[in-house]
Amino acid sequence: MTADAAAKFDPARAAEYEKQSRIALAGYEACHDLAACLLAASLGAGSTATILVAGAGGTANEIVVAGRLEPNWSFVAVDPSHPMLDLAISRIEAAGLMDRTEVVVGAVADLPSDRQFDAATLIGVLHHLPGREAKQAILRDIATRLKPGAPFILAGNHYAYASQPLMMAAWAQRWRMNGASTEEIESKLGKILQGADPPASEQVVVDLLAEAGFDKPLRFFSSLFWGAWITKRG
Repeated sequence: MTADAAAKFDPARAAEYEKQSRIALAGYEACHDLAACLLAASLGAGSTATILVAGAGGTANEIVVAGRLEPNWSFVAVDPSHPMLDLAISRIEAAGLMDRTEVVVGAVADLPSDRQFDAATLIGVLHHLPGREAKQAILRDIATRLKPGAPFILAGNHYAYASQPLMMAAWAQRWRMNGASTEEIESKLGKILQGADPPASEQVVVDLLAEAGFDKPLRFFSSLFWGAWITKRG
């Protein structure tokens, strides 16, 4: 995540992130559960591995779920946002996983280029990066730090929001279902439209991954604008 993208996750937004993310993504828990299961299926149950978690700030659910599933996995949690990483650390500590987690305040590009990981995740990040170049950059930075054939989980929104009015309307109803007023819904949808730049389609996601050196991805989860895929470094 770029510094500009990270700046919007200030302490106030970080504080509400955990609740908001679960409302915005119907199936939040299932997506993270399946991501952990797919990594375990790829690396082998009971394997020893070090997982790069890019954009780890927030709920740290990638680490909490995978760490419970696989006791021999360790994690490197990378995020440029101090408030979001503070939130993640509190969740990791509560889960008893800090002894298996290295926290890095910064970008994936700040990690040594010769440091090689057994797997990586990038969940809920790509649509916050403005423009194709920034998206390409983080995917390349991850790819160069993965061992050949290492699995990679990518998840995030992947439609231009305004191109899907029915799904936008359903998103509004999702907020209403969780008690938001009409004014609150309008405010939330306004922030969504102004504050993110998702890939325009699943094909764009496939193309971005290919350009970064990944194989053709397999989609394993979908929820309105959200998609999740597993691929591997070529």
